[in-house]
Amino acid sequence: MPCKRLARLASAAVAAAALTGFAAAGASAAPTLQGAGSTLVAPLEAEWATAWANQTGNPTPTYQAVGSGTGLKDIGAGLVDFGASDAPISASTSPCPGCFQIPWALSATGVSFNLPGVRRLHLTGQVLAAIYLGQITNWRDRRITSLNRGTRLPNLRITPVHRADGSGDSYAFTDYESSVSGAFRSRIGRATKPSFPVGPGATGNSGMVTVEEGTSGSIAYVAVTYLIAHGLPAASIRNAAGNYEVPNLNNISSAASSVSHIPGNNELHIVNPSRRAKIAYPISTFTYAILRPSDPLGNGGLVRSFIAYALGSGQAFAPRLDFVPLPRNIKRAAQATLGRVH
Repeated sequence: MPCKRLARLASAAVAAAALTGFAAAGASAAPTLQGAGSTLVAPLEAEWATAWANQTGNPTPTYQAVGSGTGLKDIGAGLVDFGASDAPISASTSPCPGCFQIPWALSATGVSFNLPGVRRLHLTGQVLAAIYLGQITNWRDRRITSLNRGTRLPNLRITPVHRADGSGDSYAFTDYESSVSGAFRSRIGRATKPSFPVGPGATGNSGMVTVEEGTSGSIAYVAVTYLIAHGLPAASIRNAAGNYEVPNLNNISSAASSVSHIPGNNELHIVNPSRRAKIAYPISTFTYAILRPSDPLGNGGLVRSFIAYALGSGQAFAPRLDFVPLPRNIKRAAQATLGRVH
């Protein structure tokens, strides 16, 4: 996957995601929206927050990029105005009374690797499953070399890195693996905080990048924006059509085009789409704003305004950060659902 123009932009956006919004002095100061959750969406949320504040004159929303699991927990506990998660509410182990989800961004989880002298790699879901189950332990295993003829893979032990915190990237990765590997499904399954039998854990996408960069022979699943920002390679993953695809905009968009029906709860799964999506990248994912009908901090009007901006003008920021603008049918459903907030 090419290293695009994003290194400085995405790094700055991730840093901006952790900044605290300002409030004017005095009793009449406008409230600052509080959000928490997905590290995948953090660079894009930072762009939205700054642009929305500049457009409306409201304080810049505060967003804590603490992982999807914590975002679901915090909105469920009424600690924030909005949560953000790459996993649907149904995957949460924390109660979230009355919560609903609005798809507001579209991206993918890449599979990256640290192999000296190697920048291109083909993998299948079954081989990935065997790596994360501890069944394939060396990069010269014939099950890997047979997929990469002409590439000299090093004689290195494989170190599979996983998320230690509750993560939407973990959910997307395990959702995909569970759909293609019965062994993975039975031993690990779909989860925001799965229990992997091998390999070190890391917190957040930034933590995953740090461990991968510092560990020769490692493999890690990481949000695409972070891979591009750090110039890391992404493996080509075989899709249902039998093609090996990387997580670029066209391939993510192809996966999203498989959605023809939007359920009432807006829960969408686009991993491993059918073979009709010939160029689809198979670990693509929507990411959601998680809201409650009655904003727990009493800022319902501001929440509606901010999410409406993200769904509208804010979609123009998406391609610069390697997100795909929402398809029209998804956007319409999201905008209709936003009316539930008060």
